Amino acid sequence: MSVISPDNTITIALSVRDRHASADWYGNMLGFDLSYHMDEAGWSEVRTNTPGVTLGLGEQAEPAPGNTVPVFGIADITAARTALEAEGVRFDGETITVEGMVSTATFYDPDGNALMLAQDLSSGA
Repeated sequence: MSVISPDNTITIALSVRDRHASADWYGNMLGFDLSYHMDEAGWSEVRTNTPGVTLGLGEQAEPAPGNTVPVFGIADITAARTALEAEGVRFDGETITVEGMVSTATFYDPDGNALMLAQDLSSGA
């Protein structure tokens, strides 16, 4: 028996300098939809393409980038990386592939938060 009983939602909180600009970036680069801006609290949320998973954007004068690494599943990591790089998104090294398992690529948002793309290779996808 667990101590708590979480529901089917996850919010991944990230520190950013400008919540409005970050929400726009996540919408334009990854196709996420704005849920809301709560200006009085310095907080915004965007819905990811995964049901129940939300990014929370907490505004900070000096963000603490790299404190979490959300991993987003992707059908074609090469095409996704190429599209992001074409928009000037910075990646950390090459795409890493573990044959028969997964390909991953770490990239950064405008505030230096690390994010990762992952393509599942275990089922021939």
